[in-house]
Amino acid sequence: MNLQQLRFVRETARQHFSLTRAAGVLGTSQPALSRGILELEAELGVDIFVRHGKRILGLTDPGKSILGKAERVLAEIDGIEKVTADFRARDAGELRIGTTHTQARYALPPVVREFRRRYPAVRLTLLQGSPKQITQQLLNREVDFAIATEVPEDLDEIAILHAFEWEHVILVPKRHPLVGQTPTLAALARHPLVTYVPEFTGRRRIDAAFERAGLRPDVVLAAIDSDVIKTYVDVGLGVGIMAGMAYDATRDKGLEAIPAGSLFGMNQTRLAVRRDAFLRGFALAFIELFAPDVDRRALDRLFGARRGDSG
Repeated sequence: MNLQQLRFVRETARQHFSLTRAAGVLGTSQPALSRGILELEAELGVDIFVRHGKRILGLTDPGKSILGKAERVLAEIDGIEKVTADFRARDAGELRIGTTHTQARYALPPVVREFRRRYPAVRLTLLQGSPKQITQQLLNREVDFAIATEVPEDLDEIAILHAFEWEHVILVPKRHPLVGQTPTLAALARHPLVTYVPEFTGRRRIDAAFERAGLRPDVVLAAIDSDVIKTYVDVGLGVGIMAGMAYDATRDKGLEAIPAGSLFGMNQTRLAVRRDAFLRGFALAFIELFAPDVDRRALDRLFGARRGDSG
Protein backbone atom coordinates (compact mmCIF):
# COMPACT_ATOMS: atom_id res chain seq x y z
CA MET A 1 0.00 0.00 0.00
CA ASN A 2 1.27 3.48 -0.82
CA LEU A 3 0.03 7.05 -0.61
CA GLN A 4 -0.49 7.32 -4.35
CA GLN A 5 -2.97 4.44 -4.24
CA LEU A 6 -4.88 6.21 -1.47
CA ARG A 7 -4.93 9.37 -3.59
CA PHE A 8 -6.31 7.31 -6.48
CA VAL A 9 -9.17 6.08 -4.31
CA ARG A 10 -9.94 9.51 -2.87
CA GLU A 11 -9.94 11.33 -6.21
CA THR A 12 -12.03 8.65 -7.91
CA ALA A 13 -14.70 9.14 -5.24
CA ARG A 14 -14.43 12.93 -5.50
CA GLN A 15 -14.92 12.77 -9.26
CA HIS A 16 -18.14 10.78 -8.86
CA PHE A 17 -16.37 7.56 -9.91
CA SER A 18 -15.12 8.86 -13.26
CA LEU A 19 -11.67 7.35 -13.79
CA THR A 20 -11.03 9.71 -16.70
CA ARG A 21 -11.63 12.85 -14.62
CA ALA A 22 -9.74 11.46 -11.61
CA ALA A 23 -6.72 10.64 -13.75
CA GLY A 24 -6.82 14.13 -15.25
CA VAL A 25 -6.88 15.81 -11.85
CA LEU A 26 -3.98 13.67 -10.59
CA GLY A 27 -1.92 14.09 -13.74
CA THR A 28 -1.69 10.40 -14.52
CA SER A 29 -3.12 8.02 -17.11
CA GLN A 30 -6.39 6.17 -16.67
CA PRO A 31 -4.71 2.74 -17.02
CA ALA A 32 -2.18 3.65 -14.33
CA LEU A 33 -4.95 4.80 -12.01
CA SER A 34 -7.02 1.66 -12.62
CA ARG A 35 -3.98 -0.55 -12.08
CA GLY A 36 -3.11 1.20 -8.83
CA ILE A 37 -6.63 0.72 -7.45
CA LEU A 38 -6.73 -2.95 -8.49
CA GLU A 39 -3.34 -3.59 -6.87
CA LEU A 40 -4.56 -1.97 -3.65
CA GLU A 41 -7.73 -4.09 -3.68
CA ALA A 42 -5.66 -7.23 -4.26
CA GLU A 43 -3.35 -6.35 -1.37
CA LEU A 44 -6.25 -5.62 0.99
CA GLY A 45 -8.30 -8.61 -0.15
CA VAL A 46 -11.52 -6.62 -0.59
CA ASP A 47 -13.22 -4.67 -3.37
CA ILE A 48 -13.22 -0.92 -2.72
CA PHE A 49 -15.53 -0.04 -5.60
CA VAL A 50 -18.73 -1.53 -7.01
CA ARG A 51 -18.21 -2.28 -10.71
CA HIS A 52 -20.34 -3.09 -13.73
CA GLY A 53 -17.97 -4.21 -16.43
CA LYS A 54 -15.30 -1.51 -16.69
CA ARG A 55 -17.51 1.13 -15.09
CA ILE A 56 -17.28 2.07 -11.41
CA LEU A 57 -20.71 2.67 -9.89
CA GLY A 58 -19.95 3.45 -6.26
CA LEU A 59 -18.23 2.32 -3.07
CA THR A 60 -18.62 -1.04 -1.39
CA ASP A 61 -19.22 -1.11 2.38
CA PRO A 62 -15.53 -1.79 3.13
CA GLY A 63 -14.69 0.81 0.47
CA LYS A 64 -16.60 3.49 2.39
CA SER A 65 -14.56 2.71 5.52
CA ILE A 66 -11.30 2.64 3.56
CA LEU A 67 -12.10 6.00 1.92
CA GLY A 68 -12.74 7.61 5.31
CA LYS A 69 -9.43 6.35 6.69
CA ALA A 70 -7.62 7.36 3.49
CA GLU A 71 -9.00 10.89 3.84
CA ARG A 72 -7.63 11.12 7.38
CA VAL A 73 -4.22 9.69 6.42
CA LEU A 74 -3.86 12.06 3.47
CA ALA A 75 -4.97 15.01 5.61
CA GLU A 76 -2.16 14.22 8.05
CA ILE A 77 0.32 13.95 5.19
CA ASP A 78 -0.87 17.31 3.85
CA GLY A 79 -0.34 18.72 7.34
CA ILE A 80 3.24 17.45 7.42
CA GLU A 81 3.92 19.03 4.04
CA LYS A 82 2.43 22.31 5.21
CA VAL A 83 4.55 22.26 8.38
CA THR A 84 7.69 22.17 6.29
CA ALA A 85 6.31 24.83 3.95
CA ASP A 86 5.47 26.98 6.97
CA PHE A 87 9.05 26.94 8.16
CA ARG A 88 10.39 27.66 4.67
CA ALA A 89 8.10 30.64 4.15
CA ARG A 90 6.43 31.67 7.37
CA ASP A 91 4.57 34.68 6.04
CA ALA A 92 3.90 33.58 2.47
CA GLY A 93 1.34 31.24 0.98
CA GLU A 94 -2.33 31.17 0.05
CA LEU A 95 -5.55 31.52 2.04
CA ARG A 96 -8.81 30.49 0.37
CA ILE A 97 -12.11 31.61 1.88
CA GLY A 98 -15.58 30.53 0.86
CA THR A 99 -18.22 33.09 1.80
CA THR A 100 -21.53 34.67 0.83
CA HIS A 101 -21.97 37.96 -1.02
CA THR A 102 -23.11 39.86 2.07
CA GLN A 103 -20.08 38.82 4.12
CA ALA A 104 -17.66 39.44 1.24
CA ARG A 105 -19.16 42.84 0.45
CA TYR A 106 -19.77 44.24 3.92
CA ALA A 107 -18.05 42.28 6.71
CA LEU A 108 -14.75 41.27 5.16
CA PRO A 109 -13.27 44.43 3.51
CA PRO A 110 -11.72 45.98 6.67
CA VAL A 111 -10.41 42.56 7.74
CA VAL A 112 -8.91 41.88 4.33
CA ARG A 113 -7.32 45.34 4.22
CA GLU A 114 -5.60 44.84 7.58
CA PHE A 115 -4.63 41.25 6.76
CA ARG A 116 -3.00 42.38 3.50
CA ARG A 117 -1.09 45.07 5.38
CA ARG A 118 0.31 42.47 7.77
CA TYR A 119 0.86 39.65 5.26
CA PRO A 120 1.54 41.17 1.82
CA ALA A 121 3.05 37.91 0.53
CA VAL A 122 -0.09 35.85 1.19
CA ARG A 123 -2.39 35.31 -1.78
CA LEU A 124 -6.00 35.72 -0.66
CA THR A 125 -8.87 34.19 -2.66
CA LEU A 126 -12.56 34.80 -1.93
CA LEU A 127 -14.96 32.25 -3.43
CA GLN A 128 -18.59 33.38 -3.20
CA GLY A 129 -21.49 30.98 -3.07
CA SER A 130 -24.47 29.83 -1.07
CA PRO A 131 -23.94 28.52 2.48
CA LYS A 132 -24.50 24.99 1.18
CA GLN A 133 -21.94 25.45 -1.58
CA ILE A 134 -19.20 26.91 0.61
CA THR A 135 -19.78 24.26 3.30
CA GLN A 136 -19.24 21.57 0.66
CA GLN A 137 -16.11 23.38 -0.53
CA LEU A 138 -14.80 23.26 3.03
CA LEU A 139 -15.60 19.55 3.37
CA ASN A 140 -13.80 18.96 0.05
CA ARG A 141 -10.78 20.98 1.28
CA GLU A 142 -11.22 23.45 -1.58
CA VAL A 143 -11.23 26.37 0.89
CA ASP A 144 -9.57 26.92 4.27
CA PHE A 145 -12.53 28.70 5.87
CA ALA A 146 -16.26 29.00 5.24
CA ILE A 147 -17.83 32.24 6.46
CA ALA A 148 -21.60 32.63 6.57
CA THR A 149 -24.55 32.85 8.94
CA GLU A 150 -26.01 29.52 7.86
CA VAL A 151 -22.94 27.25 8.05
CA PRO A 152 -24.32 24.14 9.80
CA GLU A 153 -23.12 23.40 13.33
CA ASP A 154 -23.91 19.67 13.36
CA LEU A 155 -21.12 18.34 11.12
CA ASP A 156 -18.47 16.34 12.97
CA GLU A 157 -15.71 17.32 10.54
CA ILE A 158 -16.17 21.06 11.10
CA ALA A 159 -15.36 23.34 14.02
CA ILE A 160 -17.51 26.50 14.29
CA LEU A 161 -16.28 29.82 15.65
CA HIS A 162 -18.87 32.55 16.31
CA ALA A 163 -17.47 35.77 14.88
CA PHE A 164 -20.08 38.46 15.60
CA GLU A 165 -23.81 39.13 16.02
CA TRP A 166 -25.95 41.16 13.66
CA GLU A 167 -29.61 42.03 13.19
CA HIS A 168 -31.89 42.59 10.24
CA VAL A 169 -33.16 46.05 9.37
CA ILE A 170 -36.34 47.17 7.62
CA LEU A 171 -35.30 49.23 4.62
CA VAL A 172 -37.63 51.91 3.24
CA PRO A 173 -37.39 55.19 1.29
CA LYS A 174 -36.89 58.27 3.46
CA ARG A 175 -40.55 59.41 3.36
CA HIS A 176 -42.13 55.99 3.79
CA PRO A 177 -45.00 55.70 6.35
CA LEU A 178 -42.96 53.21 8.42
CA VAL A 179 -40.24 55.79 9.13
CA GLY A 180 -40.45 56.88 12.76
CA GLN A 181 -42.77 54.00 13.68
CA THR A 182 -42.07 51.07 15.98
CA PRO A 183 -42.00 48.15 13.54
CA THR A 184 -44.46 45.29 13.93
CA LEU A 185 -44.89 42.12 11.91
CA ALA A 186 -48.51 43.02 11.20
CA ALA A 187 -47.51 46.39 9.77
CA LEU A 188 -44.83 44.79 7.60
CA ALA A 189 -47.25 42.17 6.30
CA ARG A 190 -49.39 44.94 4.83
CA HIS A 191 -46.58 45.86 2.41
CA PRO A 192 -44.94 43.96 -0.45
CA LEU A 193 -41.56 42.74 0.80
CA VAL A 194 -38.11 42.47 -0.79
CA THR A 195 -35.67 40.20 1.03
CA TYR A 196 -33.30 37.24 0.71
CA VAL A 197 -33.88 33.81 -0.78
CA PRO A 198 -34.54 31.16 1.91
CA GLU A 199 -30.96 29.86 2.10
CA PHE A 200 -29.28 33.23 2.67
CA THR A 201 -28.62 35.75 5.42
CA GLY A 202 -31.11 34.74 8.08
CA ARG A 203 -34.16 34.45 5.80
CA ARG A 204 -35.39 31.42 7.76
CA ARG A 205 -35.63 33.58 10.89
CA ILE A 206 -37.77 36.06 8.98
CA ASP A 207 -40.12 33.35 7.73
CA ALA A 208 -40.34 31.75 11.17
CA ALA A 209 -41.28 35.06 12.83
CA PHE A 210 -44.17 35.65 10.41
CA GLU A 211 -45.31 32.04 10.73
CA ARG A 212 -45.41 32.24 14.53
CA ALA A 213 -47.53 35.37 14.21
CA GLY A 214 -49.93 33.62 11.84
CA LEU A 215 -49.08 36.01 9.00
CA ARG A 216 -48.36 35.31 5.33
CA PRO A 217 -46.22 38.16 3.95
CA ASP A 218 -46.14 38.99 0.26
CA VAL A 219 -42.49 38.56 -0.77
CA VAL A 220 -42.48 40.06 -4.25
CA LEU A 221 -38.74 39.69 -4.81
CA ALA A 222 -36.14 37.42 -3.20
CA ALA A 223 -32.43 37.89 -3.88
CA ILE A 224 -29.04 36.66 -2.67
CA ASP A 225 -27.51 40.11 -2.85
CA SER A 226 -28.12 42.96 -0.39
CA ASP A 227 -27.34 45.52 -3.09
CA VAL A 228 -30.16 44.09 -5.22
CA ILE A 229 -32.54 44.45 -2.29
CA LYS A 230 -31.53 48.08 -1.85
CA THR A 231 -31.94 48.78 -5.57
CA TYR A 232 -35.51 47.50 -5.70
CA VAL A 233 -36.52 49.21 -2.48
CA ASP A 234 -35.15 52.43 -3.94
CA VAL A 235 -37.32 52.08 -7.07
CA GLY A 236 -40.43 51.49 -4.97
CA LEU A 237 -40.98 47.76 -5.43
CA GLY A 238 -41.55 47.14 -1.73
CA VAL A 239 -40.21 47.24 1.83
CA GLY A 240 -36.83 45.62 2.26
CA ILE A 241 -35.67 43.28 5.02
CA MET A 242 -31.92 42.82 4.94
CA ALA A 243 -28.78 42.51 7.05
CA GLY A 244 -28.02 45.62 9.05
CA MET A 245 -24.33 45.39 8.13
CA ALA A 246 -25.30 46.12 4.50
CA TYR A 247 -26.72 49.57 5.29
CA ASP A 248 -24.54 52.66 5.22
CA ALA A 249 -26.33 55.92 6.00
CA THR A 250 -23.77 57.94 4.05
CA ARG A 251 -23.80 55.77 0.95
CA ASP A 252 -27.52 54.86 1.00
CA LYS A 253 -28.74 58.44 1.31
CA GLY A 254 -32.21 57.93 -0.08
CA LEU A 255 -33.03 55.03 2.23
CA GLU A 256 -33.83 54.62 5.92
CA ALA A 257 -32.96 51.52 7.97
CA ILE A 258 -35.15 50.59 10.95
CA PRO A 259 -33.60 48.05 13.37
CA ALA A 260 -35.60 44.82 13.40
CA GLY A 261 -33.77 42.61 15.88
CA SER A 262 -36.81 42.71 18.15
CA LEU A 263 -38.88 41.11 15.39
CA PHE A 264 -36.49 38.57 13.92
CA GLY A 265 -33.91 37.98 16.65
CA MET A 266 -30.13 38.20 16.47
CA ASN A 267 -28.01 36.32 13.95
CA GLN A 268 -24.49 34.95 14.29
CA THR A 269 -21.90 35.09 11.54
CA ARG A 270 -19.88 31.89 11.77
CA LEU A 271 -16.40 30.99 10.64
CA ALA A 272 -16.06 27.27 9.95
CA VAL A 273 -12.85 25.29 9.56
CA ARG A 274 -12.12 21.58 9.26
CA ARG A 275 -11.12 20.03 12.59
CA ASP A 276 -8.21 18.23 10.94
CA ALA A 277 -6.93 21.37 9.19
CA PHE A 278 -3.35 22.51 9.55
CA LEU A 279 -3.54 26.26 10.10
CA ARG A 280 -0.45 28.30 9.44
CA GLY A 281 0.30 31.37 11.49
CA PHE A 282 -1.24 33.79 9.01
CA ALA A 283 -4.45 31.74 8.92
CA LEU A 284 -4.80 32.03 12.69
CA ALA A 285 -4.09 35.74 12.38
CA PHE A 286 -6.96 36.06 9.91
CA ILE A 287 -9.31 34.34 12.36
CA GLU A 288 -8.26 36.74 15.11
CA LEU A 289 -8.91 39.74 12.85
CA PHE A 290 -12.32 38.49 11.74
CA ALA A 291 -13.43 37.13 15.12
CA PRO A 292 -11.53 39.22 17.71
CA ASP A 293 -13.68 37.95 20.60
CA VAL A 294 -12.65 34.34 20.03
CA ASP A 295 -10.34 33.21 22.83
CA ARG A 296 -6.82 32.56 21.51
CA ARG A 297 -6.57 29.66 23.95
CA ALA A 298 -9.59 28.09 22.27
CA LEU A 299 -7.80 28.35 18.92
CA ASP A 300 -4.68 26.79 20.35
CA ARG A 301 -6.72 23.91 21.78
CA LEU A 302 -8.30 23.31 18.39
CA PHE A 303 -5.29 23.78 16.15
CA GLY A 304 -2.16 24.43 18.20
CA ALA A 305 -0.87 20.89 18.02
CA ARG A 306 -0.89 21.01 14.22
CA ARG A 307 0.50 24.46 13.48
CA GLY A 308 4.09 24.29 14.68
CA ASP A 309 5.82 27.44 15.97
CA SER A 310 5.14 29.77 13.06
CA GLY A 311 3.89 33.24 13.82
